[in-house]
Amino acid sequence: GHYIPNTTILNSTLRFLISKSTSVYIYACTESKVKEWRREKTEEKEKKKKTEKLKNNNMGCLHFSPSKTIKPFTLLLLFILFCCTTAAFNDLSTISFDEGYLPLFGDTNGNLVRSPSGRNVRLLLDRFTGSGFISSRMHRYGFFSANIKLPSDNTAGICVAFYTSNADVFEKTHDELDFEFLGNIEGKPWRFQTNLYGNGSTSRGREERYSLWFDPTKEFHRYSILWTAKNVIFYIDETPIREVVRSEEMGGDYPSKPMSLYATIWDASNWATSGGKYKVNYKYAPFVAEFKDFVQGGCPVDPIEESTAAAGCEESDAQLESNDYSVITPRRRLAMRKFRQRYMYYSYCYDTLRYPVPPPECVIIPSEQQHFKDTGRLKFGGSHKRRSRRRGRTPVTSSPVDAFM
Repeated sequence: GHYIPNTTILNSTLRFLISKSTSVYIYACTESKVKEWRREKTEEKEKKKKTEKLKNNNMGCLHFSPSKTIKPFTLLLLFILFCCTTAAFNDLSTISFDEGYLPLFGDTNGNLVRSPSGRNVRLLLDRFTGSGFISSRMHRYGFFSANIKLPSDNTAGICVAFYTSNADVFEKTHDELDFEFLGNIEGKPWRFQTNLYGNGSTSRGREERYSLWFDPTKEFHRYSILWTAKNVIFYIDETPIREVVRSEEMGGDYPSKPMSLYATIWDASNWATSGGKYKVNYKYAPFVAEFKDFVQGGCPVDPIEESTAAAGCEESDAQLESNDYSVITPRRRLAMRKFRQRYMYYSYCYDTLRYPVPPPECVIIPSEQQHFKDTGRLKFGGSHKRRSRRRGRTPVTSSPVDAFM
């Protein structure tokens, strides 16, 4: 028997990989069943008829009984396939608001509201002020994540931001990684953009803009930023939507100084919706963004003593890079490519008017590039338009990654 954690296995996939006549039992169980599995394995040695019992038990495992011996290399491939391509971030350790964050603004006006448990926070925008919070520590690399639900109804002109930055410490050379959710007029969907700055490179914006495959106002979804010395990955739920790989050519444009995590809601009427055409309508106020299930991983440091603190981050950095979310598996990479094909409507990498020579981190994909104008915006009638006619027939899927498989 072989234990393969946190995996849902389809019969058809296993039968494709394993000969029907094999004598090895393969179990795909949840981690909570490991102890039970081991105990029953011991009992199996004492009772030759245990096989029939296992088939009828209620462990929540898939059971296969073949008749030839599987080679160790084959078992390793099976483990990689079913363990390492699993979609879920099952090991996330969440914290309460007070364990990792402080009010930034709006709390004195009652626009930052914590739940009695301290695990949920609401940020409000009204005609007097917006609101926001900041992490209580700065981190040199990390994983920052939260479940977020956005305001509903007419949200034109609103920006809800979930981002890392150090602009308060390094005013002229700041680094930044952004999720910025852009409101819309009633009946139109929210859109959002991701961005990256390093060493004050604000004149070289690296924006990408997208639509979503769900309504972000109906339920919570997890938005995550992974930041390591090697790469940056933006996630929605367990689907990677963008990766920036560090290269020598990027130089200081790659964020490398300690940053704090921020979340804000504010009036961005001058640019957020249709380039500023639609302003915030405070008739619909207050606008409420909700946050919960916070994750804050990485190495906390003092930015003033960065060089000294960095020496103690090796273990933390290694742990960060060993986590499930630090690897884009082939399955996740395929999901990312399909997301970008269907939902990305602007990319600075394809904006040849702005960047005649694409910035060094850009990976130009010809099949993707053909759908964009030289302004970096999606061509009329591109792949996104063709799909929109069938959007109502999108099947319900078991996981976010499955939505793009």
